[in-house]
Amino acid sequence: MRVETICPYCGVGCHIRLKVRDGRVVATLPAVDGPGEGRLCIKGWSAHEFIHHPERLRRPLIRRGETFKEADWGEALDLVAQRLREVAHRHGADAVALLSSAKATNEENYLLQKLARAVVGTNNIDHCARLCHSSTVIGLIDAFGSGAMTNSIEDLEEAEVIFVIGSNTTEQHPLIARRIIRAVRRGGKLIVADPRAIPLTEYAEIHLRHRPGTDVALLNAMMNVIISEGLHDREFIANRTEGFEELRRVVSRYRPEDVEAITGVPAHLIREAARLYASAERASIIFSMGLTQHTTGVDNVHSIANLAMLTGNIGRPGTGVNPLRGQNNVQGACDMGALPDFLPGYKRVEDSEARRPFEEAWDVKLPSEPGLTSVEMTEACGGEIRAMYIMGENIVLSHPDSNEVRRQLRQLEFLAVSELFLSETAELADVVLPAASYAEKTGTFTSTDRRVQLIHRAIPPIDECQPDWWIIAQLARRLGRPLGAERPRDVMGEIARLVPLYRGISYDRLERRGIQWPCPSAQHPGTPILHVERFTRGLGRFIPAEHRPPAEQPDEEYPFILTTGRLLFHWHTGTMTRRSKTLTGQLNRPYVEINVRDAERLGIEDGGWVRVRSRRGEITLQALVTDRIKEGVLFIPFHFGEAAANVLTNPALDPRAKIPEYKACAVAIERMEQ
Repeated sequence: MRVETICPYCGVGCHIRLKVRDGRVVATLPAVDGPGEGRLCIKGWSAHEFIHHPERLRRPLIRRGETFKEADWGEALDLVAQRLREVAHRHGADAVALLSSAKATNEENYLLQKLARAVVGTNNIDHCARLCHSSTVIGLIDAFGSGAMTNSIEDLEEAEVIFVIGSNTTEQHPLIARRIIRAVRRGGKLIVADPRAIPLTEYAEIHLRHRPGTDVALLNAMMNVIISEGLHDREFIANRTEGFEELRRVVSRYRPEDVEAITGVPAHLIREAARLYASAERASIIFSMGLTQHTTGVDNVHSIANLAMLTGNIGRPGTGVNPLRGQNNVQGACDMGALPDFLPGYKRVEDSEARRPFEEAWDVKLPSEPGLTSVEMTEACGGEIRAMYIMGENIVLSHPDSNEVRRQLRQLEFLAVSELFLSETAELADVVLPAASYAEKTGTFTSTDRRVQLIHRAIPPIDECQPDWWIIAQLARRLGRPLGAERPRDVMGEIARLVPLYRGISYDRLERRGIQWPCPSAQHPGTPILHVERFTRGLGRFIPAEHRPPAEQPDEEYPFILTTGRLLFHWHTGTMTRRSKTLTGQLNRPYVEINVRDAERLGIEDGGWVRVRSRRGEITLQALVTDRIKEGVLFIPFHFGEAAANVLTNPALDPRAKIPEYKACAVAIERMEQ
């Protein structure tokens, strides 16, 4: 038997077929439909390998001292509900925090935020978008009125010029990289801005190798050239935007010759890139966490939006501002309101008119003050936050300053985690609930280009595992307020009634094909391209930004800049990919990239053991000596718990998005004696 569903890894949303034999998923095959065009990356081909891994959690666990004992579902759920109720009664509803998951379905994310707001009574609900694209949501809503990818994956190939900044697309979103490469082979031009020589630079006309944390200066310099040479789209600016004169004033101070000293990019390359981008009839911008994970993340996103509007590259095929989402359903989790300041459909929690439809549907008065973000939650553990419920997030490895995260979680009065495996975070829990994987449940994921797609159950849940929607519904019942719609199809019906972006979406329609929101009615085909005739907010808004350096600068004690990222063969904290024989067979060890000249100066050999330390901690791992990293910069992938990059990273936050600065912190590296 073969069951068609959606890949559980990155945000591309490739269709896969799971081959089932004797109740086990034994293989993954590509499906011909969908954005993957019948192809898969190596993670997609291996998407079945963790499902039946012997380390899968199979029964609820309750902590007894330093160990766990198995329990039945009734005992475990009763305990979770009891402890959450006790904490809320003693300290108030806002002493409870819940973390949702970009790996869970839309329906599960919707139910967990509903549990938080309508049952517990708090807006302390967040998920990992806080760590990757929260600055995108805020920045693009500010500029355009909608915080999502403007165009479709398919129309990237219609671009004459593609500008990739802060995205190692080949390793993070391989099937999108394939389209970029195909566009280049058809005559398109590629600009890459990245401190590393990533695989896409082999196809690039121009590689802007800027220092981490200097994106605003680089983008302002490009806009300086475009305006001073008269390459901006005057008609588009006049008819569809506001705030241009302030942008002109700010970027006039960013001459490429001056910005060269800030970014390390030669002025002539900045000028060439600006001319190439602005001269194209259709130019598309692609970005990801290399742009967003900074204390200036929102400013960076504003600057990207400014560049697109300045040249009129919005609202047409082959144009747009296109953030690539890192997880299979991070877009959907945001859409569903798994955020402390937004209800489903990006309605602000402070807005009484926005709350009214939900209050009427749920028959409850909802909290009106924004809750804490995920990083703020961990910082408040043991104080403002006394209990947490975490659905499928491994924050010990994914949050910055991992050692401090562990210390904070241990201060909680109660921690419950639903997970596939006993992750580093689950190891600290009082109750661990065994969750069903994507192959064991039905629901929907929303891909990076706003495409809502059905996932189909291939096998029943393994042993006593249960889907998160069932777990959440059972908790709500025990907390005294059943959620009403509980099963996935019924939950999507409720979403369609309450969330205008999803109003025309139903399981019956999704059985035929994915649908891109906004979809305002059952007859509407969906929206492949946003902002065609007008921006969601009316006029697009130029929001100029000034360059601000990263929160930590290299100094005598910590002379290097560390940047982090992920690899083709692994995904986030490795909970799933490091239990895949195919993927661990390709690579299963941490390393740090260091430039050849830096290594020579420090006596570091390729493959030699080194110690990397920051103001927060240190790790030991092997060195990869290479020219692909810029001098003065180190790169460490963050998948490996035994040498966790986030032991080193800086928890400094963007003041609005509250996203941590993963992409730039000060570190030292030293050779270890063999």
